[in-house]
Amino acid sequence: MNGAASDRVWYAAYGSNTHADRLAHYLRGGRPPGAGRACPGCRDPRPPMASVPVELEGTLYFTTESVVWTGGRAFYDPDTPGRVLARAYLLTTAQFSDIAAQEMYREPGTDLELTGVLRDGRATLGPGRYETLVRPGTLDGVPVLTLTAPWRAADVTPRAPSAGYVRHVATGLLEAGRWDPATVAGYLAACPGAAGHWTARRIEALITGRPAGPDHPRGPDHPCGPGDPGDADGADGADGRGVAGP
Repeated sequence: MNGAASDRVWYAAYGSNTHADRLAHYLRGGRPPGAGRACPGCRDPRPPMASVPVELEGTLYFTTESVVWTGGRAFYDPDTPGRVLARAYLLTTAQFSDIAAQEMYREPGTDLELTGVLRDGRATLGPGRYETLVRPGTLDGVPVLTLTAPWRAADVTPRAPSAGYVRHVATGLLEAGRWDPATVAGYLAACPGAAGHWTARRIEALITGRPAGPDHPRGPDHPCGPGDPGDADGADGADGRGVAGP
């Protein structure tokens, strides 16, 4: 691994790759359901060595227009206060490099230069949507890396995500095994882009198939609640493992 003592990283997925089946297409290759193109896959197609629910400091927001899903895509802003629910996969650096290349619409097969992001916490490899690497922190001494856009949430116009995309992200977070449907629904409904368009009860009905009940109140301890700085000390949170800051 360039500039690091280990050849492993945690890839923190916060959008559609929270869903293990979709990530598997990035690893093995093939066309995910509903996708317009096939993924070439990774040089090493083995499944992740581990998968854990994590909480990152920052904000999840939806913007731009997804051709596959229609509606807004999920992005991560590490500089806006809040807490992001995510699913971290333990991968080799080669696997992470190949997944990142596919997200960036590049050909996989070359290891990314990770020295900059490991040293500085961020590295922009291009102007594209997922061409910025961020290191939110570490988990068990292994760096946590994710992909996002070079802009901040406040710099772009929010766009509501589609029902299919919301269901997919929510299902992936539920698969992580730490959060219940009410928590996931309330979290996603409060994120910029979804807020004002999706309610917690609509999202919970979407992912459970049950009739919509009353909305869940957004208190001060809500993942996207006001003034919530996340778990900066890296301690385990009530809903998922906190990531130790850079």
